[in-house]
Amino acid sequence: MLSVCKSDNNTLQKLPDDSIEKGSWINLIKPSGDELRLVAEQTGAPMDLLKAALDAEERSRIEIEEDSILVITNIPIMEGETSFDTLPLGIVITPNHFITICLKDNRVMSYFDKDNTRFFCTAKKARFLFQIQYRSAILYLRYLKYINQQTDEIELNIRRTMKNKALFQLLQLEKSLVYFTTALKDNGIVLQKLMRLRNNRNIQHLLDFDEEDEDLMEDVIIENKQAIEMVEMHSNILSSMMNAFASIISNNLNFVMKFLTTMTILLAVPTMLASFWGMNVTLPWSATPWGFLYVIIFSALITGFTAYILWKKGMF
Repeated sequence: MLSVCKSDNNTLQKLPDDSIEKGSWINLIKPSGDELRLVAEQTGAPMDLLKAALDAEERSRIEIEEDSILVITNIPIMEGETSFDTLPLGIVITPNHFITICLKDNRVMSYFDKDNTRFFCTAKKARFLFQIQYRSAILYLRYLKYINQQTDEIELNIRRTMKNKALFQLLQLEKSLVYFTTALKDNGIVLQKLMRLRNNRNIQHLLDFDEEDEDLMEDVIIENKQAIEMVEMHSNILSSMMNAFASIISNNLNFVMKFLTTMTILLAVPTMLASFWGMNVTLPWSATPWGFLYVIIFSALITGFTAYILWKKGMF
């Protein structure tokens, strides 16, 4: 999907797809080959830079080629109630255009619509770049808070009933946090490199920083560091929870095995006595009509005594 927009007096004007003006923003979502060729021809952006973000495994990085800069940042996406992942978002900046490329429609770029046009300007490329990264960092923090809430709910469910479904949900959240950790650290490296490039005269025609842009860049770095700290904290908590629940499961299994062993011993006592009195030989109480009752009482006493000994030893 290809869309072309341009900021004009705090409004976002949508342009025809084949009319890419100076200062416009070209947004590509899972673009076709024809759309990529059209954008490359009208903006002068190298095709390899446009295709870079179409690899789902692409890491965050910066690449400078000819009169274009490629910035790839990994953004968070929510795939399910307890499933999160990251996705590369490519940002290609040319002297006259701002291009974003992504494999899926996402909440980071959907924020920049006509309802929020007063907060951004497509012609101010450096500021727009950092606003996108700031929005991504905010979304990471929001998802991390949601993951924390989900973890608390799953913990309560596990306390009530130990089901495999809850454990798989925790495992999925732990996996999501691993993706977040890797993406946020890579994004942090990209931000540090952008900070070093801000005084590079060779790219000032592409990214012209002013004081407000530098302040915004510092805010993005702070938010990204905060997200890294939060994701590491949640990862440690989740890992500790998984270890604790594994210990609980093992302890419950030991208790069940101990209980079954105890019951086996207790049931073996009357079975053994019944086997003795079932022999075809002369036995005590065989001549009395109360013999069966005596055997039952004797078995109950021996079983009770055995149960008392096992109870004293903490078997149940």
